[in-house]
Amino acid sequence: MPSAKSRPIPQWSMYPGLHEDVLVLLAEAGLHFDFHEADDERCIKAYDTNIMGLFTCRNDRCRTNAWTSKRIAIHIRMYRGRKYNARVYNQRCRECNQIGKPRLTDSYAERVAYRLKKWSGLEVETPKFAGKSKAPHRSELCEGCKAGHCSSAV
Repeated sequence: MPSAKSRPIPQWSMYPGLHEDVLVLLAEAGLHFDFHEADDERCIKAYDTNIMGLFTCRNDRCRTNAWTSKRIAIHIRMYRGRKYNARVYNQRCRECNQIGKPRLTDSYAERVAYRLKKWSGLEVETPKFAGKSKAPHRSELCEGCKAGHCSSAV
C-alpha cells in the first residue's frame, strides 16, 4: 500500500474541517451558511482571492522542507440555500516541482466569511493581510494561476 506521501496531490483541495471557524465569524453578523460538499460549478456567485499558509515539500530528497505563502489562490463559491464552498489551490516546490498542500492560517475563515457577508448585503471592512510578501509571485508554481483562479495572475 502506498504511503500518504506517495499518493498524488490534486491541483486544489476543499477544507470542510474549517467550516466551524467560518461559522463563528458569520454568527457575529447574525448569518449562517452550510458547507456545500459537492464540487460543482452550479454556484450563483464566485470570487477569486488569496489567503496565507505554510506548504511542506513532500519530496524527502528535496532540500526545501517548507515555505510560506501570502498568495495562496482560493476560489469561493456561493450556492442556493445559503451554502458555500471554496477551492484552495496548491503550489509547487521551487526546487523539485513537487506539489504541496498548505496548512492554512486564520486568513481562510476570515476571507470566506468576509465574502459571504458581502454577498449577503452587509457592509464589512476589507480584511488585511499581515505584512507584505517579500518574494514575487511565481505563477509557474501556482496551481491557481494554471486554473485561471489566482487573483495575483497577470
